[in-house]
Amino acid sequence: MVRPEIVEYVEREILPRYDGFDAAHRRDHADVVVSRSIALAERLGADVEMAYVIAAYHDTGLAVGRDVHHTESKRILLEDKELKRWFTAEDIATMGDAVEDHRASSKQPPRTIYGRIVAEADRLIVPHSIIRRTIQFTLTHHPDLDIEEGYERLLEHMREKYDYGGYLRLWIEESDNAQRLEELRKIIADKPTLRRLYEEIYAEETAQCK
Repeated sequence: MVRPEIVEYVEREILPRYDGFDAAHRRDHADVVVSRSIALAERLGADVEMAYVIAAYHDTGLAVGRDVHHTESKRILLEDKELKRWFTAEDIATMGDAVEDHRASSKQPPRTIYGRIVAEADRLIVPHSIIRRTIQFTLTHHPDLDIEEGYERLLEHMREKYDYGGYLRLWIEESDNAQRLEELRKIIADKPTLRRLYEEIYAEETAQCK
């Protein structure tokens, strides 16, 4: 599906960058987005190699900062001269746009099918995993918050991003994310269940930090 020389380069030079990010955006996250992007590209008849590269680079800009990570990820991809060995200038420009367009808070739809693919792959909506990743992010970036303040941040994040009226948008009807999003919204509405899951996962994550 993807030429071995491309895989070798990406696995040697690009994916290891995720090892230094917060727990919610490390190598395991990149690997999931890569595999889901490949599957979606195959299903939609898109170029699998382009989808692979886009997914591999999509969060590399976190090394600069979360608020600008989508534009920085695009810059990193566009400045990588090694990609010219395998892709045309037009391909690389398209991949750069897709990386920039993947951000969940974007108010505009992705410009190409590749942007929709990586955006959808990045929105892996598994309720327990989303709660865990939110807790992981909070523990890493807001270590001063206690358990109650962390829970308030979780509630705010769930409302702003995933609940009805939230900013998250799904761009591919064929994806299974729509059904899982409804499952997550039921948990958000069921505050006792959400609180129980939060306390269980918080305990697990903080135990690992000790």
